[in-house]
Amino acid sequence: MKVYASVFKMRLINGLQYRTAALAGVATQFFWGFMFIMIYEAFYQNASVKQPITLEQLIDYVWLQQAFLAFITFWFRDGEIFDLITSGNIAYELCRPSGIYGFWYSKLVAQRLSSALLRCFPILIIAFLLPEHYGLSVPPGIDAFIMFIVTLLLGLLVLVATSMFIYISVFYTMSPTGSQLLFNIIGDFFSGVLIPIPLMPEWLQRIAYILPFRLASDLPFRVYSGNIPVEEAMKSILIQLIWLGILVVSGRGLLGKALKRVVVQGG
Repeated sequence: MKVYASVFKMRLINGLQYRTAALAGVATQFFWGFMFIMIYEAFYQNASVKQPITLEQLIDYVWLQQAFLAFITFWFRDGEIFDLITSGNIAYELCRPSGIYGFWYSKLVAQRLSSALLRCFPILIIAFLLPEHYGLSVPPGIDAFIMFIVTLLLGLLVLVATSMFIYISVFYTMSPTGSQLLFNIIGDFFSGVLIPIPLMPEWLQRIAYILPFRLASDLPFRVYSGNIPVEEAMKSILIQLIWLGILVVSGRGLLGKALKRVVVQGG
């Protein structure tokens, strides 16, 4: 565990150095945030039926998405791991005294966390200062805020465990393109990144609730806005822990099988 903690610390410190890129990302995310809010505002003004999530809750949902984008998207990836697998340099990773799965997992969590830390605070502060109909509101209570933090961090662990399958698949395909496209499309859609899950048809919502993708974004953001009550959030934490265990155990097993068939040619 000390090895994984050290990897996590080093990657986190390294990631926090990219401040200029983070500021550029903040500007981009404000653009997308305002665009989504204006689209939803027009939709709600012309809606003939009551929606399962209010516009105010949806605005909170949008700003939290933009603030914690690194926590919820599958396109956030580590090209170095792909290069290690496709180039044959994975042999150096096999020489490490630590397990590859834990090493990569710690590295990926630290990268996402450092990226989010650089971007979330400027976005959240400015979003709180915006006018009432466009700004981020406070959660309905301290219990909701605590549940938001817990579900957000557990969601990050679930997302990284899910994204590990992208890297593992490259051992079999030798190209990350197909796996990335598949996970990007399915993951972003059923996590609520493209369309909030409460606005989906009921049959799509049922599919989204079965899959683990929504646990990283839809769940914590709706807990913050009050759309999901605290009692339901506490039950959802158990679901997050179950999915985390399933994904980590199955990921370790699949990686172990993949490493048994690795052949490195050359000197």
